[in-house]
Amino acid sequence: MILLRQILLGIIGLSAGGTIAAGVYAFLAIIGVFVRLIGKTGTKKHILLYETVIVLGGILGNLMDLFHIRLPMGDVPGLIFLGAGGLCVGVFVGCLAMSLAETLKALPTLSRRVRLAVGFPYVIFFIAAGKLTGSLLYFWRGMAA
Repeated sequence: MILLRQILLGIIGLSAGGTIAAGVYAFLAIIGVFVRLIGKTGTKKHILLYETVIVLGGILGNLMDLFHIRLPMGDVPGLIFLGAGGLCVGVFVGCLAMSLAETLKALPTLSRRVRLAVGFPYVIFFIAAGKLTGSLLYFWRGMAA
């Protein structure tokens, strides 16, 4: 009876996780994050590679998180890998936020409401710099552990 319960919970958990993951990827596809990145880089001929890497990234990231898989690296290569990964995730989150803001037409509305005619790129820069500073302090002080 306990084994049947564990199997049923595993099936329900995997199904729910798959549904959520499909929803997230559908959301990213609808707001055009992937299409914009491909268009900006001019790499339309590698669309199959993009699809494969996106799916593999989702699957491998979930497996590493679920089973706490550690990559056997030394201190310095591990820190370099962690820094590169953090930079890539930060760039992706920034692209996601800008794509969502552009899709919702939030930036023109904001600039009209606050009557900001010039200097809007500086506002965006300082918002991003504040986010970066907050994230660095969060991880530097060990709050994420």
